Amino acid sequence: MTDIKLRSQNWFGKKGKDGFIYRAWMRNQGIPTFEFKGKPVIGICNTWSELTPCNGHFRELAMSVKRGILEAGGFPVEFPVMSLGETLIKPTAMLYRNLVSMDVEESIRANPVDGVVLLCGCDKTTPALVMGACSVDIPTIVVSGGAMLTGKFQGRNIGTSDVWRFTDSVRSGIMSEEELNLAESGMCRSNGHCAVMGTASSMACMVEALGLTLPENAAIPAADASRKVIAQLSGIRIVEMVRENLKLSDILTRKAFENAIKVNAAIGGSTNFVIHLLAIAGRIGVELDISDFDPLSAKVPLLANLQPSGEYFMEDLYYAGGLPAVMKEMIGDLHGDIITANGRTVRENVKTAKILNEQVIAKLDKPFKKNSGVVILKGNICPEGAVLKPNAASERLMQHKGKAVVFENIEDYKARIDDENLDVDENSVLVLKNVGPKGYPGMPEVGNMGLPKKLLAKGITDMVRISDGRMSGTGFGTVVLHVSPEAAAGGNLSLVQSGDMIELDIPNRSLNMLVSNEELALRRKNKAKDESEIKRGYAYLYTHHVEQAHLGADFDFLRGGSGSVVSRESH
Repeated sequence: MTDIKLRSQNWFGKKGKDGFIYRAWMRNQGIPTFEFKGKPVIGICNTWSELTPCNGHFRELAMSVKRGILEAGGFPVEFPVMSLGETLIKPTAMLYRNLVSMDVEESIRANPVDGVVLLCGCDKTTPALVMGACSVDIPTIVVSGGAMLTGKFQGRNIGTSDVWRFTDSVRSGIMSEEELNLAESGMCRSNGHCAVMGTASSMACMVEALGLTLPENAAIPAADASRKVIAQLSGIRIVEMVRENLKLSDILTRKAFENAIKVNAAIGGSTNFVIHLLAIAGRIGVELDISDFDPLSAKVPLLANLQPSGEYFMEDLYYAGGLPAVMKEMIGDLHGDIITANGRTVRENVKTAKILNEQVIAKLDKPFKKNSGVVILKGNICPEGAVLKPNAASERLMQHKGKAVVFENIEDYKARIDDENLDVDENSVLVLKNVGPKGYPGMPEVGNMGLPKKLLAKGITDMVRISDGRMSGTGFGTVVLHVSPEAAAGGNLSLVQSGDMIELDIPNRSLNMLVSNEELALRRKNKAKDESEIKRGYAYLYTHHVEQAHLGADFDFLRGGSGSVVSRESH
């Protein structure tokens, strides 16, 4: 340990008028004098909200963190930040990820905290909180909220991925509305985020793989008492991290990002992982490019047999050994020597981990699937890249050529997808434009478009789908996402027309429309100008400053950080 000057003493250690004001007003909460005398002040950044159901248990979780901080000799102060409930927020939670990151960054920097515990669970809360904290770079540890218990319906297990299956079944007449209502009642049986390896669980695994949490954080169910235990232990540990001056920049090295990419491949993590990890790298100053993801994950097989790519649920992953067991199995391909939040190396953290159920966590020499990770496609539709999840795609569509059926926006899609006269068959390629960062705005999770009703009736369950939007981590199918540049930014996606032949070649990492450069130039010249510019408010700020998907869709002015120093004094 090293003797460091606590930044909180720039507030509570001052003499005269300023110190009087800082301490006196805090005392109205019943805080005794000794709390202000050189104790590490630990902020608990809480995304609790009744409008964020996934994080609805965070008040209780914060109490466990506080117990740990007090036990270790720290001074806990809980503060709220804007919370994003993926299931309720309109038009999309992704629109506000960057706003939350700004809230977090400025709340940490502006206040007398020496270290911070980030309480996060629902999809966007984890990357938003980590992004904001990276731009300040003080000692930080993450505590995830945990996944909910596995859902139950008619004697079988269900999770969020089944929402898409149920919806298609209702549309095709296989399932009744009454049965859908019964499934709804059995889906969410406890506190916590989605029970499958969707984006929320992928983010929980991401922060553990990066080394920002204590081991086992990712998979403990929200309802399990061990979730409170790890919260208390994290409270103890953050006080030690302050005393050791172990900051985010010490943990988040290039090697840590490479580990996270490989682990995400092994667990079949969400495609949203790409856009969030790129944004985090941009904040902490690590060079990471979208082209890095494919080679780092290409040789990593799928080890975790979890929905939507497999059969089981996050609860099962915990009982099977959790993320440490997955990382122990692949330790030969990870950077095992790098430091993590508990002060130990990755190799030390997973040394005693065991696979307790090989149906859930497979061995390297006998994986569940050989195809894993994310594929980065390039071509004249996506010169800056597009993302596809091969282990969620259909084998027969890995190399496919078909005619485009184009929808100019989400409203056009909804109006025409079930039209009996729609010129579409199972070989067609569905193309959805103007759902990217600028175009929607906010880049919603609509990329896994529901198939035309008349094709569902024929038993078709998958088609090639292309968009500049995102897909829920709980979704699946042969879906090309994050096309960059997006249509609204003038990307070639905006020039695709119904009837164009499109060729997807996943093994060769390419996506092209079979249209000449001369024809594309002519279409661009004749393209009508979009007059639907947003005039005010946060959405105006967003559309004018959001970067493209291949850069992480962060704001251009938020890359990097401003550090922890407050530039001007008050009073």
